[in-house]
Amino acid sequence: MKKVQILYNPRCSKCREALSLLEGESCEIEVVEYLKEKITKKELKSILAKLGVKAVDIVRKKEDLYLKKFKDKKFTNEEWIQILLENPVLIERPIVIDGYKAIIGRPPELVVELVNRKS
Repeated sequence: MKKVQILYNPRCSKCREALSLLEGESCEIEVVEYLKEKITKKELKSILAKLGVKAVDIVRKKEDLYLKKFKDKKFTNEEWIQILLENPVLIERPIVIDGYKAIIGRPPELVVELVNRKS
């Protein structure tokens, strides 16, 4: 059985929809409420590598905190990683991780493609 991990915020409708879709698939799901269970720098770097993106690419640019504190400012990738660790609300969601690959589940139907792809 395939194991997947989902970075999840229960208040987010897209997260709830993605989780519901995952529950309809034959996979073992680990739900990580990343706003409660802080992720480590090593975990975040691993997720970014699996997504194939830089930290700035997973920043929620419509989030109030971003608009107030970070909009139009330039940071290095390492600085963005630190900002995301200190302000996890800025991390795009849901992120679904399947071993070696990860996706941002927007639209949520993308999670089904990830789970059903051949390893």
